[in-house]
Amino acid sequence: MSESREPVAPSDLRPPADDAEARTLLLDGQIDVEGRMLDASNVTLVGTIRTGTLEAECIYKPVAGERPLWDFPDGTLAGREVSAALVSEATGWRIVPPTVLRDGPFGSGMVQLWMDGDASVDLGAFVRRDHPGLRRMAVFDAVVNNADRKGGHIIPMPDGHVYGVDHGICFSVDPKLRTLLWRWAGKPLPDEAVTVLEKLQVDLLGDLGEALHEHLTRREVRRTQQRVAELLRTGRHPEPSGDWPALPWPPF
Repeated sequence: MSESREPVAPSDLRPPADDAEARTLLLDGQIDVEGRMLDASNVTLVGTIRTGTLEAECIYKPVAGERPLWDFPDGTLAGREVSAALVSEATGWRIVPPTVLRDGPFGSGMVQLWMDGDASVDLGAFVRRDHPGLRRMAVFDAVVNNADRKGGHIIPMPDGHVYGVDHGICFSVDPKLRTLLWRWAGKPLPDEAVTVLEKLQVDLLGDLGEALHEHLTRREVRRTQQRVAELLRTGRHPEPSGDWPALPWPPF
């Protein structure tokens, strides 16, 4: 179940020191699949990825294992995950763990650095907190039009940082925001978020927009630009539209 490369001595390896090293590892490393997450809707494999100097745990979602959806084109979920990571990186908020699209043991797919969250956190209580990391995630989800922000897709880390995962059903051209993070609905955006959105608006017209075009349609990128513009125009967190279920099911 692994790619045919020369074995690497585990004693010589270390985890990546930062996100840049992590992306290099994800792009160039040897993937050894060790198991499958059986509760995932699409084929989601877990394993270890190694290079000559680096080693980490990873998630690998091959395109061939994507379940067809009525409202998203077939074979596009991995690219949407990578697109979410690109937007996350542009915000500087590091919401999405390092993520790449590459070939793997079962063909092209999304490969993402595994994050060991703080197992002592009660997610049911955590998602109701007024936490700055969750508020940033709420803004991010509005930008990428996340249709599935479940509690289980939120990973609080021991150092206080909060990651979000599972962004395969984002970037629809239709309003589909479905999330547990409605705490700030209708409230003014924080100054920090406005500053980030202003930069994102510029980036989407430049290199970020071009990078997204590799995975999304031009209409999907244009609608992302429009969502950012709308957030800046209103200066407020979005509210449920009433035309789409506001909460994911199951919520965790």
